[in-house]
Parts: sequence; structure tokens; C-alpha cells
Amino acid sequence: MMYDVITMGSNTVDLFVHTDRSEIIDIRSKEGSEEFISYPVGSKMLITKFMQDFGGNGANTAVAFARLGLKTAYLGEIGKDHYGSLILKALQKEKIGFIGTRGDASGISIILDSIEDDRTILVYKGCNNDLRLKDISLKKLNAKWLYLTSMLGESLITMKAVAAHAKKNNIKIAFNPSATLLENECKSALELLSFTDVLVLNKEEAEALAGKNSQEENIQKLLSHGPKVIAITDGKNGAVAYNDGYYYKIGVNKEVKVVETTGAGDAFASTMTAGIIMGKPFEDCLKMAIINAESEISRHGAQNLLLSRRQMMEQLSKDKRPVEKKKVEWHVNAEMANPER
Repeated sequence: MMYDVITMGSNTVDLFVHTDRSEIIDIRSKEGSEEFISYPVGSKMLITKFMQDFGGNGANTAVAFARLGLKTAYLGEIGKDHYGSLILKALQKEKIGFIGTRGDASGISIILDSIEDDRTILVYKGCNNDLRLKDISLKKLNAKWLYLTSMLGESLITMKAVAAHAKKNNIKIAFNPSATLLENECKSALELLSFTDVLVLNKEEAEALAGKNSQEENIQKLLSHGPKVIAITDGKNGAVAYNDGYYYKIGVNKEVKVVETTGAGDAFASTMTAGIIMGKPFEDCLKMAIINAESEISRHGAQNLLLSRRQMMEQLSKDKRPVEKKKVEWHVNAEMANPER
């Protein structure tokens, strides 16, 4: 079967936990300041909200693509336990093909909400890091696009081999690395950039790869590694991007109430890529991406409010926010490929 896109990344059961007893503590040092969610030691607290859902960057993005009408498959390792059966049924419900393998324990994420509508996530990877190349069939990788997220361990080795195979067979590649991948396997992330056509990451991830420079400077540096299209998100500040000689900026809708931010990055990155696959003008790709991300943050769950194609086109036609666009004259050279971090 020929797919429009195959996603590769993690799958999890997400457990959302909220209690009114959480507090935010700001700890400052010479290096800067950092916020922490805190709970009283030795106490028993009532959970005021609890919800079970599905997540994982590979599964989230597969759902986003499928709902936008693209023929989609997911490549990863799903547990053989009860949670794994639920994950597989959820993918089947979304009409997503599963071309991976089954492992032992499923991945689980516990999302701890804070009083300021942000979250801390406790992640148990389960079998997500155990995907081996010998257990999958490269012949099944029949797709126009391959969408890569973050994997570690054996799965990262497999992902690099799959990326090399895709590039050799003229399959376009989109890549959305995570902070965890960049902290632990930065060299591998840079290797994957050489295969990448479309790169999407947030401001902190861009700085981890290219240094603490301006967004425009970091895009210039990242282009030297191979990507042709780059987008960098920055939370409430919106996003910037580069495509075909132009630099873009788009803002957020400040009227959207933030309930919980899990899955917003996946929604933006996959939806922008979907727009490119669908042949939309790049300004519309950015609008679609931010519309789906804003939909995600307005409710708990990383997949609940991902929009269908009909819903997306309706919202896109009504969205009048401006997208700044300017022609740039950048000279990308080899020196930029070795940024100081």
C-alpha cells in the first residue's frame, strides 16, 4: 500500500493528573532561574481531575495527518499488554495503518498540571526504545513522506537506517526532534538533519543545535545541515520560518484560553508538514499549523481536538491573522554547520 505519510516515534497512554495543592516555585542561581512544580512532602492529596488518553509523538502526529485526510501509517513498537491493545485500537479507529511490531510493556506518561496552565510530564518509555531494524520490513515503507520524531536506544539506530532508506528511495523527510533527543543524542540528531527536507523545532531545541542566537541566525545555521524548510516555534510569541528564500513570522490568537499544552508542538509540526504535502501556499501551511496547535491547548489530551480536514479548511478561511514575509539574501557556508553551543 502507498501511504501519503508514515510517522515514526513513540506511543503512550497519557494519564492527566490535577490537584489543587500544587505550587510553583521559582529557583534562581547565577546561571538563571527555573520554575518547579512542588507538592507537600509526606502528605496525601486529593486528585481533583483525572483523565486517561493516548499520546506519544509518533501516535499524535499520525492522528493529526489522518484527520487531515492523508493516508497514514505509524511505525513504532507497541506493547503486548492491556495498554498496548488500547493504543492499537485507537490507531485503528483513526484508520491509521500499523507497520511496526509488538513489544513488552507499553509507554506511559503521567502529566502533572500546574496552577498556571502548564505541565510537567513523567515518562516511562516501555518498549518505545526497543524497535529493531530486523523486526520491521523496509518493503512496507511505501510512502511519499516520512515524518520522524524522537526515539532513543535501539529505536534511534533503526530510525537512522529508515531515514537513509527513505532518502535513497526519494521519500521526503520531515523531522521534529525533542529536547530529550538533543540532550542525549545530539550527534545523531545532526546526522538526521542531513536527510531532512522539513525541520520543525521549538526555540530551545533550535538553540541546543545552533546556539543562543536570534531566530533568523539559527535558521541560517540549521539550513547548512541540509533542510530546505525550517520552522521554529516560540510559545506565546508564535513562530518563524524559512522557505524558498523567504523568512516568515506568524503570531498566536491571544484570545485562546490555554487549558493544557501537551501535544501542541506535535500538532504544529505535523500540520505544517501536512499543508506542504497537500500543496498549500506556505502562508496557509503556517496558519493551519498554528490553528491546530491552538485547538490542542484549549483542552486536555494530545489528540482530542486535532481538527478534521473540513474543520481545518473552515477555520483557515476565517483566519485573517497576518503572516509577515520578507525576501532574504543568506549565504550558507560550511562554517555554519559547526555552531558553538
